Amino acid sequence: MNQYKKVAFYTLGCKLNFSETSTIARGFEEGGYAKVDFDDTPDVFVINTCSVTENADKKCKQLVKRAKKINPEAFVAIIGCYAQLKPEEIARINGVDIVLGANEKFNVLEHIDNRDSNSQKVFNESIKTTKDFVPSFSIGDRTRSFLKVQDGCDYFCTFCTIPLARGKSRNASITATVAEAEKIAATAVKEVVLTGVNIGDFGQGGDENFFQLIQALDQVEGIERYRISSIEPNLLSDEIIAFCLGSSRKFVPHFHIPLQSGSDKILTQMRRKYLSDLYRNRVKHIKQRNPDCCIGVDVIVGFPGETDEDFMITYDFLRELDVSYFHVFTYSERANTTANKMEDAVPIAVRKDRSKMLHILSDKKKRAFYESQIGKTGTVIWEGDNHDGWMHGFTENYLKVKVPFEEKKVNTLELVQFNEIDREGVMQVTVLNSAHAIN
Repeated sequence: MNQYKKVAFYTLGCKLNFSETSTIARGFEEGGYAKVDFDDTPDVFVINTCSVTENADKKCKQLVKRAKKINPEAFVAIIGCYAQLKPEEIARINGVDIVLGANEKFNVLEHIDNRDSNSQKVFNESIKTTKDFVPSFSIGDRTRSFLKVQDGCDYFCTFCTIPLARGKSRNASITATVAEAEKIAATAVKEVVLTGVNIGDFGQGGDENFFQLIQALDQVEGIERYRISSIEPNLLSDEIIAFCLGSSRKFVPHFHIPLQSGSDKILTQMRRKYLSDLYRNRVKHIKQRNPDCCIGVDVIVGFPGETDEDFMITYDFLRELDVSYFHVFTYSERANTTANKMEDAVPIAVRKDRSKMLHILSDKKKRAFYESQIGKTGTVIWEGDNHDGWMHGFTENYLKVKVPFEEKKVNTLELVQFNEIDREGVMQVTVLNSAHAIN
């Protein structure tokens, strides 16, 4: 019988982290632990960390302090990207009991159950030794699941720590990945989001590739729709676009495509695998095939050497591009990256001003996309939360919509018509076909 009874998890960062935390949590439950909320006096806290931004590092320290305040006797385990990059720094945080790097995070239960008071606190090997791929998917939200199809990255962009935190690009076979999707299909989940670090690199030039993967996943019965979390523009091929927007039964018209900068000078300094013309052509090609397709963009402001002119090139590029929303990241210096050694750092205040400008532009883009959909129809999966008498859901092309809350609608699909946008930017709709609901 294990010494501890209750375990709580907290996940920082990306959807990939969420899929991995969920898989680790299932292992704890199979091992006799009760999974509880963070504030429910757990005996064990497992914090899955991110290190994409400085704030994620600070958040980890805050969570440890909060955990020890909730239960001073609790065992605190730190896993994930921050744990791989800065294990000794984490080990010095008051209250941390164990730090597990990339090779060991999936063995956290074994480490906790077998640990004695005198055992090693840090388990961290060189990321070059991390070669295994551990399949993962999230369960807990009835509506959607995040399915990990790939891990690691071979690109080494100058601003990014992910290859240092997660290792080389790798994945399971298509057959093994489909088997994971079939496990999800056996649950009540209606939508699967494909996640990874660089999912378009699936197969790494071997006998299998991402296009073949999505064709195979499209055949899995019991899953209503798939969404691709993010894919590099240079890996988003014409055949992938044609499949998702044409012959596929289940892949939705929604792409999230990292840009990072509209300036070719900055893209080159970032060591990205494309220039702005390729990105523009990808967006144009998508919109020609389906004008209603939603396109999200990642963009970084304040990269070293980004002049006012470079930023305005990016701003104008995005303003003219037929995209739907942005995720704006303010550049932050990260240890052991090439960009951290570059000169001409952009002042923090300037970075914040540029971020604000792009957030405002993103709001305008999103509003324009929503307005372009008024009068049209789409299919929504309703989610379970009751927001002051309203329930929300997302359409195939990622419109957030609302109707008055009805418990029986939760986790069903309905055909709706888009009416008007409310003050929060959510689309109000009319249900056209309740019989279309799928329980």
